[in-house]
Order: sequence, then structure tokens, then C-alpha cells
Amino acid sequence: MLNVTVCIGSSCHIKGSRQIVERLQQLIAENGLDDKVELGGTFCMGRCQQGVCVTVDEEFFSVSAETVDGFFKENILNNIEKK
Repeated sequence: MLNVTVCIGSSCHIKGSRQIVERLQQLIAENGLDDKVELGGTFCMGRCQQGVCVTVDEEFFSVSAETVDGFFKENILNNIEKK
């Protein structure tokens, strides 16, 4: 199971974390990965200046609404295929 966590603290919320969560939920469902990806939220990751903070199995990423699809393909789909 791949653990993906999105920051939903106030700074990331203002930068669009809700849209990121919704898009990741869509992409996970569209790709039939509900049983392979656990998507969760957390409050402040301490990197507020870096955009919407997302971790994939403890590896940190900064994601925006414009980059979420590419992020999903590179860091979630590719990780699933390797496991």
C-alpha cells in the first residue's frame, strides 16, 4: 500500500490543497488504485513556503493544481508499478 498524505493546514489550504485532494481522489479511482493507495490528510508539515505539501511514503513533494496530474503519474503510478 502506498501512503499519500496531503497537508490541509491553513497555508496549504489557501494554496489549493482541497483541489489537490479532490483530483488525487479522481485519479486514484480512474486508475482502479483504491486498494493500492491510501490517501490521507494532515495538518502543517512545516514547509508552508513550498506550496501544497504532499508526501508519498515519507518522501516530500510540493504540488499545485497545475502539476497534480504529472505528480500522480510520476510519483504514484510509477511507484505502484515498481511494487
